[in-house]
Amino acid sequence: MTKYKAEEILPYDKQKEKTEQVRDMFDSIAPAYDFMNRAMTFGIDKWWRNVAVKMLAPYSPKRILDVATGTGDLAILLNRQLSPDYILGIDLSDGMLSIARQKASAEGLSDKIKFEVQDCLELKPEDDSFDAVTVAYGVRNFEHLEQGFAEMYRVLRPGGVLSVIELSTPEKTPYKQLYKFYSFTLIPAVGRLVSKDKGAYSYLPRSIAAVPQGDAMLGIFKRAGFTRTRCRKLTFGACSIYMGEKD
Repeated sequence: MTKYKAEEILPYDKQKEKTEQVRDMFDSIAPAYDFMNRAMTFGIDKWWRNVAVKMLAPYSPKRILDVATGTGDLAILLNRQLSPDYILGIDLSDGMLSIARQKASAEGLSDKIKFEVQDCLELKPEDDSFDAVTVAYGVRNFEHLEQGFAEMYRVLRPGGVLSVIELSTPEKTPYKQLYKFYSFTLIPAVGRLVSKDKGAYSYLPRSIAAVPQGDAMLGIFKRAGFTRTRCRKLTFGACSIYMGEKD
């Protein structure tokens, strides 16, 4: 199995597997996560999610699995915009899921969206269980990328679709230089102040820089079995939406 640089980027300098470190990190920053998301992207992350949901709309998925659901923003948006029969949101971090459950309950969606602690590398659902699988800003945290994509392919039914929203690195001047200063200097400084976690927001820009992007990401889709793969870049390349289908 191919080894990717992103798999070697760790939140903390500890003798633990990446999966365990990622869980610890998100449990630590859960209370500050939504605030930091809005602050780091100036609220544009909401627009990126909306674009991804609109790209999913033609498939009319009735059963959706939201991997690395975090605090549930995408799962709730999917319910609001697509009105599926069922959404399952999974995440490693029970701290993040606790906030997701509170949000869903506040909107009266507890019977529509279920949240569970699960590892994306060993998904519990049976084969061919979902019409769509989504991942928002979570792929770079996978300990084994190809295993994660293989699992998502497995649980999709034939004709189903995978949608991945992931942060990426702008390639053109001056956006590339501005992004580098912003992500490697400002984000870690603000993150340490707000979340009190020194490692988490230093990990973020390093993990973005290391995760496969563009054709490299689509190559992982294809090796997992996905067809009709494509990538749409947003906001000068700061975000990419990847899609692929299961025949």
